[in-house]
Amino acid sequence: MDTTNQEEHRPDDLGRRHFLLSASAIAAMAVSGNALIHTSEAWGLEATGLKPETMRTLVKMARDIFPHDKIADKFYALAVKTYDEKAAKDAKLKSLIESGVAELDGFAREKYKTVYAGVGWERDRVNLLRRIQTGGLFKKLRGDLVVSLYNQKEVWPAFGYEGESASKGGYVNRGFSDITWL
Repeated sequence: MDTTNQEEHRPDDLGRRHFLLSASAIAAMAVSGNALIHTSEAWGLEATGLKPETMRTLVKMARDIFPHDKIADKFYALAVKTYDEKAAKDAKLKSLIESGVAELDGFAREKYKTVYAGVGWERDRVNLLRRIQTGGLFKKLRGDLVVSLYNQKEVWPAFGYEGESASKGGYVNRGFSDITWL
């Protein structure tokens, strides 16, 4: 969640391109019935254990906790989909998630008059996340995402990871010294 190296955007230096990109990103995930639909990436996710609005918030939280511009929202959605499946069977988990999202949305409404997923600036959403970072939902999401997001083979190429190498003779003779940026 460290934003020190990220480019900061302020309303006064907002260019037309950044405005259009941020406006389309906000409108990209829509709720329809029990489904979360991403209009620009053409995927949908049915929510059965949690509210679709909660799933939208979890996707946005996942992106804000582990931000990667190279990774599409669908991979964040796949990473949090397990919460929906588990919440359908576990009332305690469902309560933790729904109440944590309600608290986060409450903070967002207080300051920005919208829910967390509707807050347009990443910097502002990160500040909201800081308010709940010692809570159960944040800790659970941050801890679980390390596995559920980064264990997706489809995201590995974005990080230059080729997978395990033991079956191919290990890394020593297969790219161990290929790093050019050190």
